Amino acid sequence: MITYLKGDATNPQVSGNKAIIHICNNQGGWGRGFVLALSKKWLTPEMRYRFWFTYNNQESEFELGNIQRIQVEHDIWIFNMIAQKGYKQNNTSIPLQYDALEQCLSKVAIDVRQFNATIHAPRIGCGLAGGEWSKVEEIINETCKDIDVFIYDL
Repeated sequence: MITYLKGDATNPQVSGNKAIIHICNNQGGWGRGFVLALSKKWLTPEMRYRFWFTYNNQESEFELGNIQRIQVEHDIWIFNMIAQKGYKQNNTSIPLQYDALEQCLSKVAIDVRQFNATIHAPRIGCGLAGGEWSKVEEIINETCKDIDVFIYDL
């Protein structure tokens, strides 16, 4: 079930274990969008992503659909989800790969259930990745049926 809140997704508004999810590209770029807020609060997600890309840039490791889980506080995990192919080139290209997002969210849901956590995110995939929220929302509802999901709008 998705609940919409006003606020910052890097500052979850519920107690208990929390997973903050966001989309990364498969090119190693980190420097625009939601990742800036993550890096301002915690350095580890960016460092781990860059290390992962730089030193493990093998197709099997950094391909679309993979996730990277980073614990940043005792009750908060960040999930870097590789669901964006490259960068937006023009008005017709959409870097968000919906099938990769579905794969990522399915993997995230397994971990989140194990931690008995809630999911927190901005409207993932709809900014720099160029996706449509109605499609992203449908994928979230399908993959995270029994998980409380909180979507934040600034």
